[in-house]
Amino acid sequence: MTMNDNVENLILDLLEWAGRTDRTYQETMDAWRTSCPRLPVWEEANDRGLLEVVSANGCSVVRLTAAGFALLKEKRPHCHERRQRQDEEKSHAASRVGN
Repeated sequence: MTMNDNVENLILDLLEWAGRTDRTYQETMDAWRTSCPRLPVWEEANDRGLLEVVSANGCSVVRLTAAGFALLKEKRPHCHERRQRQDEEKSHAASRVGN
């Protein structure tokens, strides 16, 4: 396995982790930023447009972009399907509360 393979797998791990639920920027940095120039996981994911940082409820939140979801769907379909089910359950629960 090459260094590029390692970084690619770690990027997929990051996308899977971030895709499970909204993560604060600080939480993400604590878990994923590294000073090792050989493992630029956070930086590479951002450079490729796989993640975005948005403001939500006064916090900076890290979310997957459409490109991040597409890569996760392609490389780890089971993770993408699990996230879709979670989103559907949240949507269904929200619609019950609103009625």
